[in-house]
Amino acid sequence: MTASAELGLPALTVSPGDVATTTLTVRNDTDIVEAYSLEVVGACASWTTVEPARLSLFPGTSETVTIRLAPARSHEVRAGEFPLGIRVLPAERPELVTVPETTVTVTPFRELRAALAPRRRRGWLRARYRTSVRNLGNTAAVVTFAPAQPGEELRFGFAPERLRLAPGESAETRLRVRAGKLIWFGKPATWPFEVTVGQEGEAAKSDGPQPAERQHVLEGEFVQHALLPKWLLALIAALIALLLAWLTLVRPAVRSSAKQAADKAVEQKVASFTPAPVVAPPAPAPGATPSGQGQPGGAAGGGSGGGSGGGSGRSVPGTEQQFSTTVDVTTNTGGSAVGAYRVDHGKVFRITDIVAANFQGDQGLLTIKFGEQTITTIALETFRNQDYHWVTPIEVPEDQTVTASVVCQQPGTPASGKQAAQCHELLNVSGQLSDIKR
Repeated sequence: MTASAELGLPALTVSPGDVATTTLTVRNDTDIVEAYSLEVVGACASWTTVEPARLSLFPGTSETVTIRLAPARSHEVRAGEFPLGIRVLPAERPELVTVPETTVTVTPFRELRAALAPRRRRGWLRARYRTSVRNLGNTAAVVTFAPAQPGEELRFGFAPERLRLAPGESAETRLRVRAGKLIWFGKPATWPFEVTVGQEGEAAKSDGPQPAERQHVLEGEFVQHALLPKWLLALIAALIALLLAWLTLVRPAVRSSAKQAADKAVEQKVASFTPAPVVAPPAPAPGATPSGQGQPGGAAGGGSGGGSGGGSGRSVPGTEQQFSTTVDVTTNTGGSAVGAYRVDHGKVFRITDIVAANFQGDQGLLTIKFGEQTITTIALETFRNQDYHWVTPIEVPEDQTVTASVVCQQPGTPASGKQAAQCHELLNVSGQLSDIKR
């Protein structure tokens, strides 16, 4: 004598959020009145109930109960096939327990929850957002992201571009938004955009269209500011106006004052190199040689410097030409050397400017002569570049020389940082070279 139990269906299918039912028939084949406890066992026990859960049967009778399956629409109820068993336990004879079984198939469903944070960003050229996604379905999902914008002003990038999420799992992807070009001046521009979050895979396609569950459209904005504010544009315009005023009004006046000061300084220098001035005669006597012509202050000189000497005559008007030459002097330590430029025969050299260059920083003496006239003697260690200028040119007649004499005490150290082996000086002489009228 036993107790028997039989389920109404050998297999059944249920969708999360829905309810499915079947029956269980229990028969008492014993010779006593028996009470039976009905208990659900297996993976479906948490969402399966038996109504009623207890029976009392006379010998030879049977009764049918209802099995109700109500899985919640949750990622905790995974999709797939699960066994379902009902333990039928007699109260008087528990050794006659029986467990009829069936197979329950839980269908898959797909659902996503997505959010874009922050919804609005501000910047000059680019901005970053976070796109968070959670899989609320009961099966794994591969999540994709598709950006969209009405125009073509923005460029988008996702890292990573896809997310694979298990049921109930959450993850984030970084969204980079970049404008196509800068806004230099003007008002900020607002660029709205959308990000569609969906799923991919054949499993998702086979279930038919469910846009509300499979994809979300997230809205965002990028507010692009101008690189330079309006007040800066006004400031630049004011600076340009000030610059134009300087170039057109202030600078000419400053240059004029500076030129006057420079001319006065040059006149003082020329006076320091000029012998006692004498007044030149209004016109030379017939056959006489003009004296003092071209020398600072009209001073008369010997065969060089301030006089025409050496058989020279007046210069021919219209033959003047600008002329410049360089005298290069190299001297060993403890020695002396002379460099010279000789004026061509039939020419007169009117000197207005000289520049002495001690580019190595040598130590010693430099003496400059125009013919027999000594212009200056200067210690080398007191200068690197020294220049002299004359308003009234100093004449060097034909066949006379411009000489630079150097006494080298110690070579200096040029820009290369290595001490030179010899003293090396340069003298540049500039002025006008003219023909002599015979």
